Amino acid sequence: MRDTMSVREAAGLWNLTERRVSGLCKEGKIKGARKQGHFWLIPADAQKPADNRVKTGAYKKNNRPSGRSLPIGISDYRLASSEYYYIDKTMLIKDFIDERPMVSLFTRPRRFGKTLNMDMLRTFFEKTEEDTSVYFRDKKIWACGKKYRDYQGKYPVIFITFKDVKKDTWEETFSHIVQIITIEYKRHSELQTSTRIQDGNYYEQIVKGTFDKSLFDSSLYMLSKMLHEHYGMAPIIIIDEYDTPIQQGYMKGFYDDIILFMRNLFSGCLKDNRHLSYGFLTGILRVAKESIFSGLNNLIINSVLDNKYSEFFGFTSDEVKEMANYYNAGEKYEEICEWYDGYRFGTTEIFNPWSVINYFRNDCQPGAYWQSTGSNEIIGEILTEADPDIYGKLQSLLQGEIVPAYIDTGVIYPQVRSNPSSVFSFLLVAGYLKAVSSEMSFSGDFMCKVALPNKEISYVYRKEILRKLSDMIPQSSVISIQEAIYSGNAEDLKQRLQELLLQSASCYDTAGENFYHGFFLGLCAVLEQYRRSSNKESGYGRYDIQLMPRVTNLPGIIIELKAVRDCTEEELKDLAQKALRQIKDKKYDTELKAAGITDIIRYGVAFSGKNVEIAVEG
Repeated sequence: MRDTMSVREAAGLWNLTERRVSGLCKEGKIKGARKQGHFWLIPADAQKPADNRVKTGAYKKNNRPSGRSLPIGISDYRLASSEYYYIDKTMLIKDFIDERPMVSLFTRPRRFGKTLNMDMLRTFFEKTEEDTSVYFRDKKIWACGKKYRDYQGKYPVIFITFKDVKKDTWEETFSHIVQIITIEYKRHSELQTSTRIQDGNYYEQIVKGTFDKSLFDSSLYMLSKMLHEHYGMAPIIIIDEYDTPIQQGYMKGFYDDIILFMRNLFSGCLKDNRHLSYGFLTGILRVAKESIFSGLNNLIINSVLDNKYSEFFGFTSDEVKEMANYYNAGEKYEEICEWYDGYRFGTTEIFNPWSVINYFRNDCQPGAYWQSTGSNEIIGEILTEADPDIYGKLQSLLQGEIVPAYIDTGVIYPQVRSNPSSVFSFLLVAGYLKAVSSEMSFSGDFMCKVALPNKEISYVYRKEILRKLSDMIPQSSVISIQEAIYSGNAEDLKQRLQELLLQSASCYDTAGENFYHGFFLGLCAVLEQYRRSSNKESGYGRYDIQLMPRVTNLPGIIIELKAVRDCTEEELKDLAQKALRQIKDKKYDTELKAAGITDIIRYGVAFSGKNVEIAVEG
């Protein structure tokens, strides 16, 4: 029996790349490895290092259980699957091969494993000089049989990710996209000397940067054509996070420019392209209503409401249980569920993978890890445009209630501003809501019951509402109102509210009742000791805002709002008294009384431009 093995043999045995094994030898992390000429010889009984940071293979930090490292921010499949704790998602490949749609779009929230899965597809299908089958031999797909293994390493692949294209101007965005595509051209350097392609000059122009910018939107089509000519096999095109620059364009004011460019870029390479074997795209939003793929009839959309591929993005409950047991934290499963479970993709229960991984990394300390991974500006946009009905639903969601919502999975960013009711569609597909149930209409849209998925998302909502409030009023004023409410001092509360409203209303000369209604609801979101409700029936009508105390030592509060333009001081006082009388005449306090609340403060609040009057009765 041989007493040594080669780097290639060790790589195959340990499911590592040859380069990685050589590196471990150089770093002295494989005991007994020695160099003979230009080659490393490794003891036949050498053990694979479990982690590249220690020679013994044991890794321990901050009392976290030893084992494979956690793949924080790792989107490289080869690295993630061979050197980190990896949850096997390779059966996605089997499902695709069984179905073989021409172009597939996967829409999922950010940080739910889209880029890692796309790199997995690239690694599996791409024809390279390296034997990449070593990354799949111990995975589920390899056990599915020769039919599926025959697809491994068969195709040239174009891989583009736009996940980091987050620039402030169209010019910077276009430059970044050019750089990304140019790098992909250079990755296919075999085309530079190929005698089979007809467009060698085009390739040189892209690589050298001498191309006509007005023709750059055909760059992916031309690359697919050249690869087809060179290999005799049409390539697979993978476009990851296609809509990141689209969202940036919307937030930064160059939406029309990016939509026009993307439409031409993607249509060229995915629509009626005979140089395409298959196409894969990922994003948060679907593309149909963006008109990027107008007329593309071979696009299969897999949204958060669809069952197909539902278990491959994010972690399932079984996967989280196995992970918790691996890190000796099985008793933490219920806490993980409370914080990071609750998503439903199709009918599959899904955990937020980014947050679960960070939970284990931080010694099983729960926290809102997902909210720090990207911009939540869209939440602020929603709060700005929300009408009282939407604010009421947002408040109900924050209280753990389930609310009905019409969901159009083809929602686009401009609709958030032009059609405020579309906010729930966006919040669902972006990961801020879960669909408790859904029924598809004849038009293909859904009537859903939605709720907040978990504690983490509840924290994000509250944080963003507080941030939005801080843009309008000083945080010190918010705290003083809380103190006044908690003390039960009606006169002090009246004074605090009046000061605050005078201060904030001065910025909104033309604001109507909808603004002030939303303003009050947003302000009430910070009051943890109250259950907030809006526009609900009580007595003989619908009150504007009710605050039901969660503890017995606080008063119940009813607020009725009125707003008019260009009225006198006396008229405004009369309007505030009218609002107060409405509370009493319509018996809006019926629900509070039925709950046993006897200490009730009633506010009639009236606005006119910069002026405010408050009538109060305790």
